[in-house]
Amino acid sequence: MTCRLLRYIRFCICVAIGIIVVSVPALGFQPEYISTPGQRPPTAAEALDSSIDVLMDMGRQAYAEQRFNDAVIAWSQAATALRPESAATASQSPQLSRALALSYLTAAYLKLSHWDPAQKSITQSLDLLPALPASALEQQVTAQVHNTLGSLQFAQGQIQSALETWQYAGRLYARIDDNGTRHLNNLLNQVQAQQALGYYQQARRTLGTVEQYLPQQDRSLQIRGYQKLGQTYRLIGELETSQTHLKTALALAEEQEQAPILLELGNTLQAQDDGPGAIALYQQAAMVATSADVRVKARLNGLKTQTAANSFPPDQLTSLADDIAAMQAGRGQIYAYINAAQSCLKLESPHALQTAAQMLAQAIQISVALHDSHAEAYGRGYLGHVYEILQQWSEAQTLTQEAIAIAQSINATDITYQWQWQLGRLLKQQQQTELALQAYQDAFTNLQLIKQDLVSINQDLQFSFRDSVEPIYRDYVSLLLQPENATQNKYASTAQPPPQNQTNRLQKARTVIESLQVAELDNFFRTACFKEQQVPLEDLQPDTAVIYPIILADRLELIISLPEQALQQYTVPVTQTKLEQTLVDWRFQLEKPHTSPIGKKLGKELYTWLIEPIASPLEQANVQTLVFVLDGALRNTPMAALYDGEQYLIEHYAVTLSPGLQLLGPQPLQETKVTALLAGLTEARHGFSALLNVEAELKTVDSLIDSDLLLNQDFTTHSLTQAVAESNRPIVHLATHGQFSSIAEDTFILAWDRAIPVNQLSALLKAGDLDRSDPIELLILSACETATGDSRAALGLAGMALQSGTRSTLASLWHLDDASGADFSRLFYQALQQPNTTKAKALQAAQLDFLKDPDYRHPSYWSAYVLVGNWL
Repeated sequence: MTCRLLRYIRFCICVAIGIIVVSVPALGFQPEYISTPGQRPPTAAEALDSSIDVLMDMGRQAYAEQRFNDAVIAWSQAATALRPESAATASQSPQLSRALALSYLTAAYLKLSHWDPAQKSITQSLDLLPALPASALEQQVTAQVHNTLGSLQFAQGQIQSALETWQYAGRLYARIDDNGTRHLNNLLNQVQAQQALGYYQQARRTLGTVEQYLPQQDRSLQIRGYQKLGQTYRLIGELETSQTHLKTALALAEEQEQAPILLELGNTLQAQDDGPGAIALYQQAAMVATSADVRVKARLNGLKTQTAANSFPPDQLTSLADDIAAMQAGRGQIYAYINAAQSCLKLESPHALQTAAQMLAQAIQISVALHDSHAEAYGRGYLGHVYEILQQWSEAQTLTQEAIAIAQSINATDITYQWQWQLGRLLKQQQQTELALQAYQDAFTNLQLIKQDLVSINQDLQFSFRDSVEPIYRDYVSLLLQPENATQNKYASTAQPPPQNQTNRLQKARTVIESLQVAELDNFFRTACFKEQQVPLEDLQPDTAVIYPIILADRLELIISLPEQALQQYTVPVTQTKLEQTLVDWRFQLEKPHTSPIGKKLGKELYTWLIEPIASPLEQANVQTLVFVLDGALRNTPMAALYDGEQYLIEHYAVTLSPGLQLLGPQPLQETKVTALLAGLTEARHGFSALLNVEAELKTVDSLIDSDLLLNQDFTTHSLTQAVAESNRPIVHLATHGQFSSIAEDTFILAWDRAIPVNQLSALLKAGDLDRSDPIELLILSACETATGDSRAALGLAGMALQSGTRSTLASLWHLDDASGADFSRLFYQALQQPNTTKAKALQAAQLDFLKDPDYRHPSYWSAYVLVGNWL
């Protein structure tokens, strides 16, 4: 990087930091009255009303232009003018008007992350409302105030309170028959809270209400409503439904109204990984846009998509910067500069870095002028990142610490964690390990506070869970597990027990990696829906070991928990690239139902990395069951088929998977008779082929244990829901087409009437909890498979296992459409009925029986089956 570029970036920072004063237009004026012949001058009350109306309108305009500090000034003055001593002569109800002004003021404070003033103004607003609003006006204002209160509660993490507040506001809107934009936004707010709480059935009913009343509205509200529905469905991961609603909005819109809808359609296609389709829609939106904001957003999203594909022409940067400069000054313009700078940084050229620095300097300058601390924290942090790329550690650290200080001053946790992570990286580069660990710990702690907000964070900025969240966990774990701290044999430096400091670090590393599992599943479901339950390892079965393989860029780390022993660490020098490619190649070989020396060779190599380092301590501890908390690409791996050169892992241990012990309270199988609810499809449905062996499989199970059977036409969404609710059978066995994917919408099982996505299946199975005396012990998903080409597809399996509310899930990683399914089910159920047999041991017994069968000894037939969740 040239010295000239470094000097230029320093100049940009100086310019940005030097702007400390902003002129705010005087808003408290009385408009001059000019009389005309025969017209009387206004009364004092009329003049006051006119002044207040001006202030309220100026606040609305400033808010719409994202000049939130100006909105605060205008609405504060309006609220002051409406105080009883000031507004006694006003012609309209000053009490209701002041309540409304204070509600607007709360919304502006909320955008600025000014929590205490927001709480104070909303409390004052609530105190002004009548206890029982009678008139339509009273009900409308009360609804508006409570809608704002719900937004404040949601932002503060009080999700249940926010939902109840929004529902109250919704009832008031319904009472006055207000089916306009306000009520629409209120219902979509309720959906957001219901999703965050995991109330999927409620959320779908609320969305259904929106969909029902939209066709009866005028065309303009229909357009906005369907567009909002499309956006909401995209944010909760239902992308096909999102696309359907957006296309409905597009069909209703005139040409001049289409740009925002095309922009949203592009966002949905981008979420579906259709880059070329998204770019075409963004370009079309930019061409027809009548609003500068929409045009710039379309260009920015196109830039992001093109840079991700390394196809963006750099000469477009100048015209894009001109478009952003022409925008109205406000947060939208600030975030546009930052968004464009983020894309520039990915281009990794001197010109792009220079452009990014210039844009960030502009963003800081505007945010300071507008007193927008939230936006300023982003601008300074990203400018610090420019210096990080340039390896100018001192300057980068100064800017990063300034960004942290600003974010902390406004309690903006959603920003703070990002710059604490950046500070950790910078300190690590400067060999300040202890300070770096503290910065990572701070970032990790803040991440735990904002789980419900991660999906909806900064929609005008570039946010990706895999880029902005997941690396924090992995970087922190990597620093905690530095190779020099490893212990034992050739993979470690010493055979002595680890010192207390190292034990503490291992415990932290285990906590962090389990929290990553939670965060990945929250992101999968687009909501923070899993309640962590810390389970002390010493309370687990005495013959059980828990193994955490952690994939890092330059190595594989193994943390193991053995009965009555401290956590132990083993470092394996294999890169992430090498490990993941070997896993892909091995999985390909395993799915071929014939003997292959290549498969055994790859299985042996993986065994050397994953099991050999810990083989001796496992044997010494007399371990019988291995519980793997798998990470990343390892989730797609049938661990039971790891090969030591003579035997498979399943020949030594029962093998089971857990998404993390924080998510699971392992409890033994209930002392109850083994009975099941069976359901399946044998006929071709909805584009899926017939499953010729499902009937034999289910009838085999039905002959072994007491069962209820739903087959073909009897296996509908309604009948399954009813059967689950009315039955206390501990096992639900579904033999049907299904798929596990890293995308929630693409994770489903097939019923006779339709595909049931994972969210709806979860709600369906949980619906029975209201009537059942005991939860479902075991969900068996036969004939399902992981999505082809999706390296994270087993995330869907883990998500389905946990979100279903069942204690355990037994499923197959790939589809086995042959007679082996019936035989495997028979062997598994026979083993499960034996006294004192755990689910993991029953699975092991069935797998070992297949190993002895000449027809089924190949791992293709038995290693696909994995048990997720409670193994007892």
